[in-house]
Amino acid sequence: MRAVAVVPSYREAGTISLTVSSLLGLECIERVVVIDDASGDRTAREASEAGATVVVNGRNLGKGCSVNRVTGELDFEALLLIDGDLAEHALEVRSILEPVLGGNADLAIASFGPALRKGGFGLVKGLARRGIALLSGRQMASPISGQRAMTREAYLAVAPFAGGFGMEVAMTVDALRAGLNVVEVPTTMSHRETGRDLAGFVHRGKQFRQILVVLMKRAVLRGRFFASTGD
Repeated sequence: MRAVAVVPSYREAGTISLTVSSLLGLECIERVVVIDDASGDRTAREASEAGATVVVNGRNLGKGCSVNRVTGELDFEALLLIDGDLAEHALEVRSILEPVLGGNADLAIASFGPALRKGGFGLVKGLARRGIALLSGRQMASPISGQRAMTREAYLAVAPFAGGFGMEVAMTVDALRAGLNVVEVPTTMSHRETGRDLAGFVHRGKQFRQILVVLMKRAVLRGRFFASTGD
C-alpha cells in the first residue's frame, strides 16, 4: 500500500518545491497533490516544476475546504496531509506513514517538539488539548498538528473535514469518537513559526476562534446523542 500526499498551501513560494521533491523521493508516496489556495505568488509554479499535481483555487477557501475539494475526487488507499512549508522536513513523514501502511494505526499524527522561538502564550493549543480531552477522553501532545496520515477507512469516517483552522481538532475528535486507533508519533519536524507580532497574534486569534467553533458544534452533537439515548 502506498499513499497519496495532499499539501494545502498558501503563499509557500520558496519552500514548496523542496517539500514536494522530498515527498516524491519517498517510495511509500505515489503522488503529491498541491492545493494553491489563491496564493498569488509562485507557489503553484514551483510545485508543478517539482513534480506535483497542482490544483489552484479561484479564491481563498481555507485549509479544510481546500482539502475537501480535492480528496473527494482522489483514489487512494492511504492519505497523507502535510503543510507546504516543511521543506526537507517532509522526509520525516515516513514516521507517520509506517504505522498506517503497516496496519498498526488508522490515523497517525506527527508530534512536534518545543517551538524554536516564542510565539503565543499557549492559548490555542491549550484550548485544542482541553477540548479534545473533554469530548473524547484523550490527551493529545500535539492537538493541532497538520501532519497526518490515515487509511481510506479512517478518511471516510472523518470526512468531510471542518473548514479553516478547526480541521485538525475536529478530525481528532471525530476519529476518536468513531473508535479509530489514533496514534501520535514523535518527530523532529519543524516549519515556519509565527512570532509575537501583530501578524502572529491575528493568526492565532483566527485559530482560537475557529477551533472554539468546531468544539462547540461537537459538544452540542454529543449532548443531542446522549439526550436521544437517555444516558
